[in-house]
Amino acid sequence: MYNSENYTYMADPIRHHAKVRGDKAALIFEGREISYGELDRRASQVANGLIAAGVAPGQRVAILAKNIDLFFEIYYGATKAGAVLVPINYRLAPPEVAYVLNDAETKVLFVTDDYYDLMAGVASDLSTVTKTIALHGGHDHWPAHDAWRDSQDTADPNREVNEEATALQAYSSGTTGHPKGVEMMHRNFVPFAPQALEDWGGWVAEDVNLVAMPLYHVGGCIWAFLGLYVGTTNILQPEVDPPVILEVIERYRITQVFFVPAVILFLLQTPGAATTDVSSVRHVMYGASPIPYPVLQRAVKMFNCGFAQLYGLTETTGAVTYLAPEAHDGSEKMKSCGKVMSSAKVQVVDGNGQQCPPGVVGEIIISGNQVMKGYWNLPEETEKSIRDGWFHSGDAGFFDADGYLYIHDRVKDMIVSGAENIYPAEVESALAGHESIADVAVIGVPDEKWGETVKAVVVLVPGAALSEGEVIAYARTQIGGFKIPRSVDFMDELPRNPSGKILKRELRKPYWQGHDRQVN
Repeated sequence: MYNSENYTYMADPIRHHAKVRGDKAALIFEGREISYGELDRRASQVANGLIAAGVAPGQRVAILAKNIDLFFEIYYGATKAGAVLVPINYRLAPPEVAYVLNDAETKVLFVTDDYYDLMAGVASDLSTVTKTIALHGGHDHWPAHDAWRDSQDTADPNREVNEEATALQAYSSGTTGHPKGVEMMHRNFVPFAPQALEDWGGWVAEDVNLVAMPLYHVGGCIWAFLGLYVGTTNILQPEVDPPVILEVIERYRITQVFFVPAVILFLLQTPGAATTDVSSVRHVMYGASPIPYPVLQRAVKMFNCGFAQLYGLTETTGAVTYLAPEAHDGSEKMKSCGKVMSSAKVQVVDGNGQQCPPGVVGEIIISGNQVMKGYWNLPEETEKSIRDGWFHSGDAGFFDADGYLYIHDRVKDMIVSGAENIYPAEVESALAGHESIADVAVIGVPDEKWGETVKAVVVLVPGAALSEGEVIAYARTQIGGFKIPRSVDFMDELPRNPSGKILKRELRKPYWQGHDRQVN
């Protein structure tokens, strides 16, 4: 269905679409259209430019930018040259950017003008970058991307690369210690794409795909790659902006979207959301973090289309489970993340590595072609994470008797209060049902008697009033007694990373200061 039998490398779909639908818009970014033929041609020019700059197969090139259409010609150009693209989180501090560039042994760096000053400030700290290319306008010391690219040959270099070769190196969020480079291979993505698209009910080239999540994150880049794999037109947003997202859905008649739960919440809270014409949307995919059940119910009502949940990680090249639209039927299944996709194997195991029976919580482990090559230059970390062919996710969950997987939380986020294991996501979902609560996070805080107790950190709906006692009383009507928060704090906004995940470590810090044991 998707010509996958002819695809071996990441750039193959672009080569194919350039031949069969070369004039079709592949990307629309801030009103600028790029056709598939133009994208393929530009990628070849970038590839030839990288080869001329001395980039050898397997060497890293990096991009520091918010979402931009040039990302794709650079990515596909890098893969045509046999190189590896490293997309950098633009929200990192300067020393962190320098760390990633040095750790990846980056040869060539592409950067937008938003970060010219940042790069100038860390230039003396970089040990491997030999060429920097300016993606916006001119620069006193760096060549402009357009002029550099357009001076290169348009012929595809067709460099041979092994399907086991790394194509993309994405860095983990680094909430503890330095971020780790996750190596994703050509064979991680290329066989996964057609299987995933079939599992999801099939996409067609006529679809219009919204790409709003950051491209340095697997939720953004893999979603975009899927749209380009099929041959859709992909509407790219520079960053998450809920009012703009709603306007773009209506203007371009978007049919496919992927959001993290936090973005869905923000969309629901955006003035005018209820009157926006979202009738073109066929599927709303969501994932990357747990979604409170009441938020999901409201979103299903607003979009009135097929909702589907995806669960996966950067280390698994994205999704490994899928909760189909027909399972969004108001039943308990809506609280799961679905069934295992045909492209992966998933188990839940206890501390001894034995499979847990249905209903018993354990660690989720994953095997199959989607599992990463490993962590770049970290063999010990790779060996700890991938054991006997199984990637150990660090996520806690369980299967029900029908094969649906339920995510409780990160294993490391589990609260141990007395002898009870409490998973914050379950408490958060319960509290999110209160009409006055706009956002909520649950953490464990130290307690001399119980070791830890449950604390809720709540953001109220604007204009609402709610006391600590009222929050606790409401929780008592929703969940078991041992899970009820023992204390409640109120904040104007919860700290989140760019992909929408709550930074639990930041929330915990004030409460664990002075304690020998820190909850991670």
